[in-house]
Amino acid sequence: MDLTPKQIVEKLNQYIIGQDKAKRAVAVALRNRTRRLKLPEEIRDEVAPKNILMIGPTGCGKTEIARRLAKLCNAPFLKVEATKYTEVGYVGRDVESMIRDLMAVGYKDVKAEMEEALREKSVSLVEEKLLDLLLPGSGKKDNKVSDLANTVSEASGQGDVIILGDSSSENKKESEGMNSTREKFRQMLREGKLEEREVEVTVSRNTGMPNMEIIAGGSLDDLQSSMQSLAGMLNGGRHKRRTVSIKEARKILTEETLDSMVDNDKVCDEAKKRVENSGIVFIDEIDKIAVHGESHGQDVSREGVQRDILPIVEGSNVSTKFGVVNTTHILFIAAGAFSVSSPSDLIPELQGRFPLRVELESLSKEDFKRILQEPKNSLIMQYSELLKTEGVDLKITEDAVDRMSVIAEEVNSKSENIGARRLHTIMEKVLDEINFSADEHSGETLTVDAEYVNKQLGDIVQSQDLSRYIL
Repeated sequence: MDLTPKQIVEKLNQYIIGQDKAKRAVAVALRNRTRRLKLPEEIRDEVAPKNILMIGPTGCGKTEIARRLAKLCNAPFLKVEATKYTEVGYVGRDVESMIRDLMAVGYKDVKAEMEEALREKSVSLVEEKLLDLLLPGSGKKDNKVSDLANTVSEASGQGDVIILGDSSSENKKESEGMNSTREKFRQMLREGKLEEREVEVTVSRNTGMPNMEIIAGGSLDDLQSSMQSLAGMLNGGRHKRRTVSIKEARKILTEETLDSMVDNDKVCDEAKKRVENSGIVFIDEIDKIAVHGESHGQDVSREGVQRDILPIVEGSNVSTKFGVVNTTHILFIAAGAFSVSSPSDLIPELQGRFPLRVELESLSKEDFKRILQEPKNSLIMQYSELLKTEGVDLKITEDAVDRMSVIAEEVNSKSENIGARRLHTIMEKVLDEINFSADEHSGETLTVDAEYVNKQLGDIVQSQDLSRYIL
C-alpha cells in the first residue's frame, strides 16, 4: 500500500503489455485508499471510493490486471464472476456472499501475518513436543523431580528432617539418565538426523463450533458448512491418531501451536478494519447481467442481480461470521467485454456508482509479439523452462515470433476475438511434436523458426473451418 501510482504501473508493466489507461486508473484508485486513511476523521468518512468500470474485449488484460493488483497490494482482494449470482428466490448465490468471502480472505491474511510473527517463538515449543513424542514421559519425570526438590527445600527451611530412601536416589538417577538422553535427542533433532523417524501424533480435527450465521442472513454454503461441523462433533471425537515422520509431525505441531498462540478476536478486529478501509472487489463479466432491450424471461433475474448488487456498492452492512462489515469504503472494480450489451444497459443507479470508465484496446500484432517476449514470465520463457527439465534447449527465432504474432492477429480478426488467449492455442500447436517427443532429444538444441511455424500451422490457417475449431 506504500507504492506510488508510478511504481504500481511499473510493477504491472512487468507482466502486462499495453493498456496504460487501465493501469493508471487502477494505480490512482489504489493510492487513494492510502491517502484517505491519512485524512482527519471528520473528512475521511465523506470520501467515497471512485469505483472503476473496465470495458474491453476478452483476453485484453482486464482479469490479469486485477490478478496482478491482488499480489501487489497488501489489502484484502476478491475476484468474483457476476454470472454466479442470481436474484434471491432463484437458484444461485446471493450477492452478499461476496462480502463474506472478502472478509474470509482478510481474516486468513491477517492470521497468516500474526502466525508468521510468532513463528520464531513457536520453534522451542514445537521442539519440546517432538521430544515428548520421541521420549514419552521424559518431560513429566523432570517435573516430578523438580517438585520433589522444591518439597525438600521447603521442609529443610522449616527445620524438619527429610530422609531420602533408596527409591528417591534411584528416581534421581533415572531422571538424570532420561534428561541426558533427552538432550542427546534434542541435538540429533537439531542436526536433522531424526527427520525420517516415525512417531504417533494426535491431530485435532478443526471442525470448530457450528456456524450460526445462517440465522443472521447467511448463505446456504454457510448452512452446509455448519451441518458438516455439527455432524463431525456428533460422530464423536475431534481428535485422531496418525503415524507420521518427524518432518511431517513438525509441520502439524507448528500449525497447532501457532493456532493456539494467535488471539482470534484480535485477528477478527484487524481483518474487519482492513476489509472496510482497504478491501477491493473485482466483479468480472458484469456485462452478462446487463439487460439489452426489453426485459422479459431470464432478463428479469439479471436486472434483479443488479438491484441486489446496488446497495452493497452504495454502502450497506453485511452480516458475516466475523462480525458486521460496512461496505461504504470498499473499492469495486467491474469489468466486461460489452460486445452484445453496453454500459448504458446497466440500471442507471448502478452506472452512477462506477464513475471511472476505462476502455481497453484490442491487441495488435505488435502487442502479441511483446506478450510473447517481454513479460517477466513470458510464454516463450515458460515453454523453454518446461523443456529444460527434459534436457532440451529450445530456441525460438525472431521470425518465428513475428509469424506467430501475425497468425494470432489474423485468426482473431476472422473468427472470435479472444485476445492474448489465442497465443496459448498457437504455441501449443506449434510445439506439439516437440513436447510429445522431448525425452528423445535430451541434450539437444531444438530451433523453431518461421518455416517450422508455417509447417505446423499453414494448413490450419488457410482453412477457415479448421482454424475456427483448432486455433
